[in-house]
Amino acid sequence: MQRQRQKATRDPIVPLMLNGGRVTATFRAALFDVTAREGISVNEFCLRAAAEKLRASGQRFSGVFSPGDVNAAR
Repeated sequence: MQRQRQKATRDPIVPLMLNGGRVTATFRAALFDVTAREGISVNEFCLRAAAEKLRASGQRFSGVFSPGDVNAAR
């Protein structure tokens, strides 16, 4: 466990700049509704959704916001 924790902390946290996204008004309303109900930001929701899709396609990475915060079983 200690070894896994040490390995995970070596993966640096870096900024990700996203902009220019355009969606329909109904999609945006649904997105803001679900994020408000879950108590998270739209950015966090979208990044977590992308992480789930990447994980499902077989990509390997240590986390989204912090190393190890994505369950390997997903």
